[in-house]
Amino acid sequence: QVQLVESGGGLVQPGGSLRLSCAASGRIFSIYDMGWYRQAPGKQRELVGTITSGSRTNYQDSVKGRFTISRDNAKNTAYLQMNSLKPEDTAVYYCHAAITTMSGGPYDYWGQGTQVTVSS
Repeated sequence: QVQLVESGGGLVQPGGSLRLSCAASGRIFSIYDMGWYRQAPGKQRELVGTITSGSRTNYQDSVKGRFTISRDNAKNTAYLQMNSLKPEDTAVYYCHAAITTMSGGPYDYWGQGTQVTVSS
């Protein structure tokens, strides 16, 4: 069984920073693209950005220049560094990964979500 566990959310003032982590565990053969999504109250889940296994990244326009996605393949972990946070970044942030296991794949896996609140 594969699990994605996020950590690092919390309350931060506007202009502040947070770093989210997403650790994959279980019977993993390989991890392809990983990504971060977010869902604000009353809104649909939206893509924040993605990172390939070769660390090529892609971002939503609203976070370009402020957010950085990275990964440590040896640790099966992805990170989301968020700087210059704004109140409109407030949301539950979810990690996603496309993972191949001994049973095949790649299959889509999601973390449980971590709350990020930007408020003074």
